[in-house]
Amino acid sequence: MNSQSVMNNSSRSTLCIGVFDGVHRGHQALLARGREIADRLGNDLVAVTFDPHPLAVVKPEIAPKLITSITQRSKLLKDAGADQVHILNFTSEMSTLTSEEFVAQELAGRLNAAAVVVGENFTFGHRALGNTEILRDLGGAYGFEVIIEPLMHDSESISSSRIRLLIEAGSLAEARRLLGHPFHLAGNIEEGDKRGRELGYPTANLRWPGSALIPGEGVYAGHVLIDSQPQPAAISVGSNPQFGGVEPRIEAFILDGADWNLYGHEVEFEFIERMRSQMVFPTIDQYLEQMSIDVTGAHQILNGGLLP
Repeated sequence: MNSQSVMNNSSRSTLCIGVFDGVHRGHQALLARGREIADRLGNDLVAVTFDPHPLAVVKPEIAPKLITSITQRSKLLKDAGADQVHILNFTSEMSTLTSEEFVAQELAGRLNAAAVVVGENFTFGHRALGNTEILRDLGGAYGFEVIIEPLMHDSESISSSRIRLLIEAGSLAEARRLLGHPFHLAGNIEEGDKRGRELGYPTANLRWPGSALIPGEGVYAGHVLIDSQPQPAAISVGSNPQFGGVEPRIEAFILDGADWNLYGHEVEFEFIERMRSQMVFPTIDQYLEQMSIDVTGAHQILNGGLLP
């Protein structure tokens, strides 16, 4: 069984455990509680997450599309206060461990837990039969403290599944409120049909991983992160119905007017706010007129209502 880690197990640790998809405000509250406990105990706070998502292994037919890649998730967990991130490679072998075997092998064994902080709906072990009550009992037996925290922010319960529904519906501003950060979609830029360039609006076409969640169809104000530097953009999600497209595509027009050559580059698209739905216009001139309106709207949203 493979576990990837950047930690040193020579000392005991406070663990926050979960899938943490999205690292939303509820997760951040859990990490904040873990930070308090780690500081009290004088040890490191280690965020323990799973890759792939456990459901992708045990019930792939119902596995969710993911808000964050494991790379994004690791960065967000550190931003939320974790000293280190430990990635458990969730395999079919791991899925057969009983609750006690998981605790003995991973939490008490590899991770040398002094305290474990989890959400109130946390489950673990074969067929997810372990719950927080069982974890408390096992913590007593294996010598670590167990703290159960609701995934809440400002008295509001927050879940990754709720945020996924918002993203799929195109409600990116509300998703951002619950996440505490914008939704990002990472991938590589690939060649498109170059029609946008011919029309004066060259776009960067994103190829995204199949496990990733994508927003609902529409046109969004956002950014393209190039070498981690955000460039303001209007982003289209959909099949490009104006030109009879049928395959889903995600493409961004970078607003600064520079002729970016991004083919083959790995970038992230950051979605801020949905501006409109996908539409088909009677003429190309009307289509181009709407593109101009979209660019102006994106500038206004991204500049707090001010045009550049």
